[in-house]
Parts: sequence; C-alpha cells; structure tokens
Amino acid sequence: MSSLTLTPGAITLPQVRAVLRDDSRIELAAGWQHAVLRSLAAVEARLAAGAVLYGINTGFGKLAKTLIPPGELAQLQLYIVRSHAAGVGTPLPDAVVRLVMVLKAASLARGLSGIRPVVVERLLALVNAGIHPVVPSKGSVGASGDLAPLAHLSLALIGEGSVRVGGRVLPAAEALAAAGIEPIVLGPKEGLALLNGTQVSTALALEGLLQAEDLLLASILTGALTVEAALGSRVPFDERIHLARGHAAQTDIAAAFRRVLADSEIAHSHEHCDRVQDPYSLRCQPQVAGACLQQIRDAGRVLATEANGVSDNPLVFGDEGEVLSGGNFHAEPVAFAADNLALAIAEIGALAERRIAMLIDSSLSQLPPFLVERGGLNSGFMIAQVTAAALASENKSLAHPASVDSLPTSANQEDHVSMATFAARRLGPMAENTRGVLAIELLASAQGIDFRRPLRSSATLERLHALLRERVGFYDHDRLFAPDIEAAIEVIASEALLALAPDGLAAGRE
Repeated sequence: MSSLTLTPGAITLPQVRAVLRDDSRIELAAGWQHAVLRSLAAVEARLAAGAVLYGINTGFGKLAKTLIPPGELAQLQLYIVRSHAAGVGTPLPDAVVRLVMVLKAASLARGLSGIRPVVVERLLALVNAGIHPVVPSKGSVGASGDLAPLAHLSLALIGEGSVRVGGRVLPAAEALAAAGIEPIVLGPKEGLALLNGTQVSTALALEGLLQAEDLLLASILTGALTVEAALGSRVPFDERIHLARGHAAQTDIAAAFRRVLADSEIAHSHEHCDRVQDPYSLRCQPQVAGACLQQIRDAGRVLATEANGVSDNPLVFGDEGEVLSGGNFHAEPVAFAADNLALAIAEIGALAERRIAMLIDSSLSQLPPFLVERGGLNSGFMIAQVTAAALASENKSLAHPASVDSLPTSANQEDHVSMATFAARRLGPMAENTRGVLAIELLASAQGIDFRRPLRSSATLERLHALLRERVGFYDHDRLFAPDIEAAIEVIASEALLALAPDGLAAGRE
C-alpha cells in the first residue's frame, strides 16, 4: 500500500483528493507530538491549579456553569460522546468519513486542543485499517461544530457504535478487536475536542468542490463538442474580448475552449457562413463558465484554509499556558463556500441543458429535428432533453442558500448557527444532477457530430467522441434510451474524459 504524508496545517487540495479517492496509508509529518504534549501539559496544570475550564470540568452549552467534580471528568467526556450521538438519516459515504477522520486528526495534531497524542494515533489507526464509523448524515446545524456526526464518529474510538469494514456493518468493538486496535478511555477535554469542529461540513464541502471542478472540466469538453455540432462561431472565444473585460477566470475558460477547438475541419467548413451571432448558450460559455470557475476557485481557497484550521473549543495555547473560549466551531465560512459552489454546479448544468435544447431545435442547430432521422416515426432526443430540464430545474431549488437560515439551539445559548452541513451535503445530489445533464449533452453533441461527417473535429474532440462511441452507438432509430444515458454518465465521470480537458483549471488536480 502506498503512503501519503500530511503536514498538519499545510494539507493541499490534491492531497484531499487523494484521501477521498484512494486508500493510501495516511501518516503525519514527524514532530507533531511536541505541540500536542505542550497543550496537554497546559490543561493538566490549569486543572491542578483549580481553574474552571469550559467542557473540561464544566457542563456543556447552557450547562456550562455546572462544575464537574475531579473524579467525574473522564465520565463527563464519555457521556458527551454518547449523548451527542443523536444523528439520523442515511450514513455518510465511507470516503467522506475517511476524510473527516483525517481532517480531525490533522486538526488535533496542531497542538491547540489539549488532548493526548494517542487520540490522533487511534484516529489514524482506524483510517489505515479501513474502519469507517457509521455516521448518520443528518443532525448538524454547523455550530457548535458538527456535534452529532462527530459524536457518531468518535464512538468508534471508544469501541462503541457501528462501523463499516469492506462494505460490511459491524459493531465497533468487534472491528477494533479484529484489527488489533485498543479502544481509548477519554481523558479531560478529549470528548469535547473530538466533537467540536467543522470537519464533517468541511469534508462534504471539499467533496463537492472536487466534483464541481470535474463537472466544469467536463462541461468545457461537452460545450465545445456542441459548438462543433451546431457549427458555432469561434469569434466569441477570441482572447481580446475577454481581456477587455478583465476577469481572469473568464479569460482562462476562453483559452481552454480555444485549445480544445483548435484545428477542426468542421470549423473551416463554415468560416464564411452568414450567421452573425450564436445563441447565448454557445456564445457566452466563457462568461458563464468563467463565473463558475471564479466561485470554485474562491471556495477552494476558503475550504483549504478550513481544512487546515483548528475549529474546536476551547483552544489551549501551551506556550502561554492559556485556555481560551471562542467560536471557531461556527462553520459560516464553510456554509458560504458551499452555497457558492451550489450556484456554480447549478449553472454548469443549466447552461448545458440550454445547449441540448438548442441542438434538438433544427431551426437553430441546422441538424435533423430531435437529432434523429425519420422524425415522427422516431422521437429521438425529445424526452432526453426533458430529463435534462428536470435535473437542471431540481438544482435551481437545491441552490437556494442554506447559510441564510438559522434556528437557535441549546436553549438559546447557541442562538445563531450556520447550516453548513446541509449546505455542503446537498452538493452531492446537485453534482449528480449536473453530471446527468452533461451526459445527455455528450450524447446529443456526439450525435450532431455524426451528422456532420465526413468532416472531422479537433483532435481532442475526436478523442472525446470516440470515448463515448466505445460505449454508446449512433442513435439511428428509437431504442431504450436510459442505458445510453447511464453509460454516458460513466464516461463523464471517467478519468479518461477528464484527461482530455486543458490543465490549470482545477486546483484539486494540480
């Protein structure tokens, strides 16, 4: 098994992609224990001096004024994990849970949480043993951290709750015993440090970010193939137009289209046609996709920062011997980033749906109606476009910002929350919808290219066309359509397709 060494506080987006997409052994860069031990010593010294420390020798939330006797401090940490494991819903995917554990371990390893090194070591042991706690997807409002889901995750560390190993659900105690991992007995602050933090919402948002990057790359390819199928103009991609406006992301997208469309026989065939302007869904691709890219880049910077941050409470500054209560658990930055990613994912799909509608309209595309011969007997792509419209419309509802909502919790002690976990969690279904729209566009544009034969497109787009035709044949008459869409979805999600996209547009792939 290959290994991936992460430096707490300096994890990159490509490393995040590696944690999510493969099963490499995870290690932390040497030396992290020193800061952890300093913060642990600070907690022990403050307790020995009789200090009142939130969540360490007091109750939680509204019960923070309740002092806990020294003999019950370990019990306090055990009880918070058990009581806060109150989530519901479909469990999170194993890959996301794996990332949550890695982010939590890296955050604790920054040495600001007042825990023992063994907590970090046990988290990584679970990761490397392929033991994934069963974490219900619903129950967090994104402040005070992702309490319920992180409690379910933490149960596994103490040998309680359920886990998945190789796809099988097992009692945690059984899985840990089989892997030779000892459950831990939580010390002061450790239960709270595990539960308090934004790692679940951040992991879900990072997964959404990486999917958004991939969808944008795929949309450049399918959008370019549609330009070819519809005999679209190259003028809208001229660099001078985009430099005049000045948005770097828009300029980058236009350059990507120029690279993908270069050296095409189809383009040369209509250089002197009488069409003045194309529909916006073709002509404004750099402007719309550029705006999406800007949102993706901005969200990437925010989420990379959050992934490397320390978001539990209170924080322990070992060098100064201070324990400070704050609010880093409030996931508003994650919620905003996720909401902006939702806009990008929705718009990528919305514009692709409009391109599909343009292709099936013979008055605009100069292709056979509904992209099929003998229309009337054959309905062709008529209902495939309806499916694309349904998916794009559903995303419009899902794109409503989650961060504008807030419901007070904990008897109004926690009176403003971020809703970041839902904001991030809904990115997965949105990405699935947009992937379906792009798959239908790939089918439609490839069909259009076949009607332009014997003319050839650019080298990149001919490879894209061939990639689809390996799985789905030309639509010469009506047949069961759903299998074609499913196959095209797999092509859209494939590394073979994404390898055709220009470089420099996806920070998570650099």
